[in-house]
Amino acid sequence: MRKFAFALLILLGVSADTPQKVEAGAFATEVTQLLNHAQLILMYIREGLQLENELAMYANMLRNTKNLSPQTFGQIVADINALAQIVQGGQALAYSLGNLDQVFRSTYPGYATNPTVYYQNYQRWSQTSLDTTLGALRAAGLQNQQMASEESIVGSLEFMSETADGQMQALNVLGEISDQQVQQLMKLRELMMADMSSKQAYQAAIIQEQAADQAAAQWFFIGGPVTSDGKTYLPGLQ
Repeated sequence: MRKFAFALLILLGVSADTPQKVEAGAFATEVTQLLNHAQLILMYIREGLQLENELAMYANMLRNTKNLSPQTFGQIVADINALAQIVQGGQALAYSLGNLDQVFRSTYPGYATNPTVYYQNYQRWSQTSLDTTLGALRAAGLQNQQMASEESIVGSLEFMSETADGQMQALNVLGEISDQQVQQLMKLRELMMADMSSKQAYQAAIIQEQAADQAAAQWFFIGGPVTSDGKTYLPGLQ
């Protein structure tokens, strides 16, 4: 606008300084034409500025609707499946067993007065507890290995958050960060379930051992005779 006004003043000045012998009516007509041309130029300038603003708005809209490519997501399904499998070693009472209820009741039958070979049962109880604890440690070790790939994902997210261009890309980054948070919570739940399995297997082994001791003592005092080394022992007597 200032440039246009300056140019208009120059045109008027040139027109005023040019010596012309014309009548007053002709001079007024020439000035009117110059003003009309100036208004026309001003209108063109306004239309040009409006077009420039519209192009800038359109470019901004395109930038704000542009998605990140490619987007970064973790392999949560594969990681969860790997964790569920690694805790199922040996006689472990893993949370991911399909027949966990059956295996638990078979391993720890609870209080029973029928005499059994105690040392064999004790071996099974202790081994189940140890294998379950080992499964929890394996799950922790596997998650430690998975952290290497997770660190690279976090690095990618940090870079994308710093270089996001437009609202849509910023929203994409926020969505990926939220997805990573959900994945970490899921893995934390896996560790908690493995830890709970280990603790409950140990607790079940202790309770089963106590129940077996009480059952054996009760059977000895009120049960039938016991034959050992060719000798028969009556209940409660030697």
